[in-house]
Order: sequence, then structure tokens, then C-alpha cells
Amino acid sequence: MDRFVFLTLDGLSRGAVYAAFALALVLIWRAARIVNFAQGAMAVACAYVAYGVAAATGSYWLGFVAALAAGLLLGALVDVAVMRFVDHASPLNPVIVALGLVLLIQAVLGMVYGNEFRPAEAPFSRTALTVGGVAVLSPYDLFVFAAVAVVVVGLAWTFTRTAVGLRMRAAAFAPEVSRLLGVNVGGMLTLGWALASGVGALAGMLVVPTELGLHPHAMDLVFVSAFTAAVVGGLDSPPGAVVGGLAVGLVLSYVSGYAGSDLTPLAVLVLLLAVLLVRPGGLFAPVAARRV
Repeated sequence: MDRFVFLTLDGLSRGAVYAAFALALVLIWRAARIVNFAQGAMAVACAYVAYGVAAATGSYWLGFVAALAAGLLLGALVDVAVMRFVDHASPLNPVIVALGLVLLIQAVLGMVYGNEFRPAEAPFSRTALTVGGVAVLSPYDLFVFAAVAVVVVGLAWTFTRTAVGLRMRAAAFAPEVSRLLGVNVGGMLTLGWALASGVGALAGMLVVPTELGLHPHAMDLVFVSAFTAAVVGGLDSPPGAVVGGLAVGLVLSYVSGYAGSDLTPLAVLVLLLAVLLVRPGGLFAPVAARRV
């Protein structure tokens, strides 16, 4: 029972990071109908910015803020300088461009920083606290939950309670009508890319200390899990991204704890295939109205 409790809490902690990453994918999908396969590489680039700032200043938190700022700027730059010039007549075009961005970013990071793993320290202890003799969450896990909760609540408030959020939603779902009403659709799309990249940078900063360290390919497997979470919840559903991330975290934790870590990639693929076969749009996908 103690092992089950520990694996559950550990899975929820990891799932919170997947939820943040999946939320970044959902933001881009809802804004531009693009699955940003470069999200992981962009997050690693922001983590390297944090590494450089922290090494120069000796402050983790300055590096943390720098990573978030770099994420916002990088997302806006990718939209303005790359994605805006992609022909969207075929849905494969932006996918191919995004994969090309992955190769470019990883190659540049490898040339500048090398391909060796660099240590990434956590701002809080990763030693699990014990309650009644049962190992539960560590201070770093609590920080992860708090950071993801702030992002989820902040985005929900932005999109439902602010004029900018309403303009972004209108630009995503009815761009032509929004233009007629005076909404800067291109600017809203760029803002969506910036927010998604910023959320992805946060997810990268949260997950890198729990892995082997900082590396140009550090987010590859994390992206696969986050993409699965987004598909499980539904690419059109931000709440689904959160639930899907937590679900994927739990599945990976249970499989790793009871069957071995070698089976975790297979577990992710099985979960993805099961959802695609039962409900291709995701568990939280809106139900389309039947038309006669």
C-alpha cells in the first residue's frame, strides 16, 4: 500500500509537468491548427538560456525568469519569422517545417554547448517527505504542483475574463469575422505562440532537474508523453490536456514501479492507440452536432 501511495503521488507530480507541456500544444492547436513538434526543442533552448544566466549570475531564479522570457520571445519569433510564411494548404507543410526546426535547434545547441549532459540543479530538495512512515511528495514536487496550478488558473482567467483572451479565442475560431470586427488576428496568433512557448519553457525548467541533466535531446521522450497527454484529453480541450497529463503520469509511474522502466515507452503507445481507437478526438473533445 505504501508503494502504491508513493507511485501515485510521484505519477501526479510528473503528470503535472506533462499537463503543462500538453497545454502548450493545445494552445498552438487551437490558435493555428498546428501540432508544434518543435515544442520540446524550443523548451530545451530556453533551459540552456536559464543555464547560462544562472552560471553567470549565480542565481537560479534569474535563470528561471530568463527561460520564461526566452520562451515568450522564441515563440513569437517562430511565428513571425517561420510559420507565417508556411503554406497551410496541406496539413503536412507545418509539420515538416516544425520537424526541421527541431533538427535546426538541436544542431545549434549541440554546436554551442556540446552533446554532453550538464547538471541541472533543482531549487528545492527532491527528498520525499514522510507522513506516518510513508514517503509522499518532496518540496520540489510541491513547487511543481504550485507552478502548474498558477499557469492553469492564469490561462483560464486570461481566456475567459479578459478582453485579450476573448480576442485570441475569436481570432482562433473565426478569423475572417474577427478581422471585420477590427481584431488583429495576426497579432493574436503571435501572442498565442508566445504564450504556448512560455508554458513549454516552464515545463522544460520543471522536468530537466528530474532527468539525467540538460542535453539538446533532453525533452524528446518528454514530448512524446506530453503529445500523448494532449491527444488523450483532446487537442481542442485545455482541461483535457491537464487531465490527460495527469493520467499519462500515473500510467508511467505505475508501469515503471510494478513492471519496470523498460516498458514505459510501450505503455505510452498502448494508451495512445487505445484512445485513438475508442475516441479519436480525445476524451474531452466537444461533441459535434448532428446535421440532417
